Amino acid sequence: MEKGELLPVLDSSIEMIRRISGSSSDVLINRFVSGGVHCALLCCEGMVSASVITELIFEPVTDIPRQSSAEELYRYINEELLLSTDRPQVGDYDTLFRLMNSGFAVLLADGMDFGLAFGVQGYASRGVQEPLGEGNIMGAHEGFTETVRTNMSQIRRRLKSPELVMEMLRKGEKSHTDLCLCYMKDRVPEALMDRIRRSLDGIELEAILTTGYIRPFLEKRSFEIFDSAGTTERPDVLCSKLIEGRAALLVDGVPYAIIVPRLFCESFQTLDDYAYKPYYAAFIRWLKYAAFLAAVLLPSFYVAIVMYHPELLNSTLFMLLADAEKRAPLSILTEALFALLMYEMIREAGVRLPKPAGGAVGIISGLIIGDAAVNSGLISTPLLTMTALSVLSGLVLPELAPQLTVLRLAFLIAGGAMGLFGISLLACGVLVNICATEDYGFPYTAPFSPFRKRGMGDTAVRSDIRKLQSRGFTVEEYHE
Repeated sequence: MEKGELLPVLDSSIEMIRRISGSSSDVLINRFVSGGVHCALLCCEGMVSASVITELIFEPVTDIPRQSSAEELYRYINEELLLSTDRPQVGDYDTLFRLMNSGFAVLLADGMDFGLAFGVQGYASRGVQEPLGEGNIMGAHEGFTETVRTNMSQIRRRLKSPELVMEMLRKGEKSHTDLCLCYMKDRVPEALMDRIRRSLDGIELEAILTTGYIRPFLEKRSFEIFDSAGTTERPDVLCSKLIEGRAALLVDGVPYAIIVPRLFCESFQTLDDYAYKPYYAAFIRWLKYAAFLAAVLLPSFYVAIVMYHPELLNSTLFMLLADAEKRAPLSILTEALFALLMYEMIREAGVRLPKPAGGAVGIISGLIIGDAAVNSGLISTPLLTMTALSVLSGLVLPELAPQLTVLRLAFLIAGGAMGLFGISLLACGVLVNICATEDYGFPYTAPFSPFRKRGMGDTAVRSDIRKLQSRGFTVEEYHE
């Protein structure tokens, strides 16, 4: 029934609408006479603005002079009145319900087999706020919201070029979620856009409720440790990626945008890097690279050296570690796994619990569990210190938190099982996986592999803005 065309008889069409909607209480049907023609204005309660629909629709439509037929009424509305800037036509019930549920008011007239829709959206939405997950000091303090039209306006306000293209798509058999594909047509190869569109055509989900529903369709099906399609909640970051030749996808109802393709080096870059002096920005970037290695390898190196390679330690340090570990009842590997798993449980509890309870979680975990575990001898102080330093280093790169968590545990097990040889073996496997990761032919590790000297100016270091402005960088340079 939803796919059927609108019936020309108004009473029959209204009856069909009630049957399809199950007489839902939020589907409002207002019948009236305009220009001597029986009409009905349909909308969804809570999705339209009462003041806007009264001023732009009700008052002008009820003042229309008498018309000879419904065709003349539609002609008068289309040619003489400007009721809304967004005025699509409705020819079937599927389109009718989709527009109603998107905040449109639909006008039906007796004797016409199509309707007129007017954009009078007025549903409640969160305003533009500072993003919580991508903080900055010197940049803008605006983040994406759950409304896709608002997010589109934030991008357009920053990139006023006519080369910026925004294509509206609709996916989800039940949710009918609006997607917006954004790209700079003078920067992105048309072949890449065709492949992205084909990937999106493969989406046959019933509902799209988060970016995680879409990202697998934009990535390779082979196993990848790191995500080759990134996300951001900052419009300024998204605009910088569009200028570099990327494509972005906005999802209605989600305050995050998907960026394709993504590079590994971008996890170590922030917008503040371009507000500081080059030497300080380069220092911060190398600090993040060091934090990444410490977050992944620090616990595993500690366990491997203490268990298999104590000769690498000087005598004083060796005696300190031996004295601390001899009172622990468990093996070093078991202690480390216990400490890391307890941290992950505490972190997950702090994220999921209501915010007023978050402070209590920190107090309980820090003062009670941590202090009691050390004083009781269940966990040695050096091991707890190494675990804390590793976790703290991982907080420097919140975007890589899932990968860091799994890699930290994997390297810990490898180091506890085979020492430094196990760590080296696993590191080779991870490195091969990262270097083999690509998205639509763009290497994930560029410009490090394949190496591009020209790209080092904004990855290994941060060159002066005067040099960067003449570089004309786009990711097309790394396309294989």
